[in-house]
Amino acid sequence: MNFFMGKKFVGPGGKSGKDGPEVVIDNGAESNKKMKRMLRPVKFIIILVLVAVAALDSFYTLSENEMAVVTTFGRPSSVMTSGPKFKYPFIQKVYKMSKEIRGMPIGYDPDYSAQTGGAPLINSHINASSRVDDGEGGPENTVSIPSESEMITKDFNFVNVDFYIEYQIVDPIKAYINSQYAISILKNLAQSYIRDTVGSYSVDEVITTGKSEIQARVKALLSERLEQEDIGIGIVNVTIQDAEPPTEAVNNAFKAVEDAKQGMDTKINEAKKYQSEQLPAANARADKAARDAEAYRQQRISEAEGQVSRFNDMYEEYAKYPLITKKRMFYETMEELLPGLKVIVNGSDGTQTMLPLDSFVSDSQKGGTQE
Repeated sequence: MNFFMGKKFVGPGGKSGKDGPEVVIDNGAESNKKMKRMLRPVKFIIILVLVAVAALDSFYTLSENEMAVVTTFGRPSSVMTSGPKFKYPFIQKVYKMSKEIRGMPIGYDPDYSAQTGGAPLINSHINASSRVDDGEGGPENTVSIPSESEMITKDFNFVNVDFYIEYQIVDPIKAYINSQYAISILKNLAQSYIRDTVGSYSVDEVITTGKSEIQARVKALLSERLEQEDIGIGIVNVTIQDAEPPTEAVNNAFKAVEDAKQGMDTKINEAKKYQSEQLPAANARADKAARDAEAYRQQRISEAEGQVSRFNDMYEEYAKYPLITKKRMFYETMEELLPGLKVIVNGSDGTQTMLPLDSFVSDSQKGGTQE
């Protein structure tokens, strides 16, 4: 309690206020009213700012290539559909992620990755008015990383191999939970399986003929392991960007081998082309020969069956009339043989003259006709 509240103090000398300044102590009610009047606009502004911030923090938008993880008191839930979304302000936080396929170089480092450290797996916490851009892009020139690209092959040769790993977020909640270490896990696993796979092939296969098989094997092993790790990332593709020996002389030798193999492939393709051109004609000739042989076989069978039929008929006649049948067969045989016989006439001087028998037969027939 204020002892001087409502009291009046007299100036120096104990006289009235006319002889000195008069000091009056107020009881404080008027000051409180003035202070409240001054604070009203400030309170209104603060409330307005809080309402505006809450309104801005209550909505966010997802594009077609985005998904999000919404945390409510730290508990995550996924949002996959695009469009404007509502969230509880100050309670829920939104972490946006990209649905697009991303790339990770191994063995080389593009300039933009060396400068920025690569694109983040997820964006930082965002409000309705802010968004972190995670677009990838940059110059095509790259920086080699020997510690990642140099490997040893099955035949104990060194080779430089550059890989490009394409991955995508398949489970946004798992990706959010493991966002701090997911990329490091992916890169370490990829390097491990790449070295293990390259080490099981010869240097010739790594540089020339075995690239497709190596890519497929690394992709299968890495995909299977990521499923076991369950960090929300899936492998889309694994590509060998470049593979070459560490020295120029060896590289030239392998290029010569590659040229020779390409020449071999060209000759094989030409041979296959010639085969495709000649094979139909050969098949047609073979079919014609087979048809002709079948026709000749049927002809011989028919002739043999006809001869057998005639023989059987003749035998039946012979069984009935043996003597008559013998004479008829003799006459028929003579009719076939006599036209082809020759008559040899020996002269007294030792000369021989060969004359066809049919001339005699025809002359005798003519003479008999004239008579």
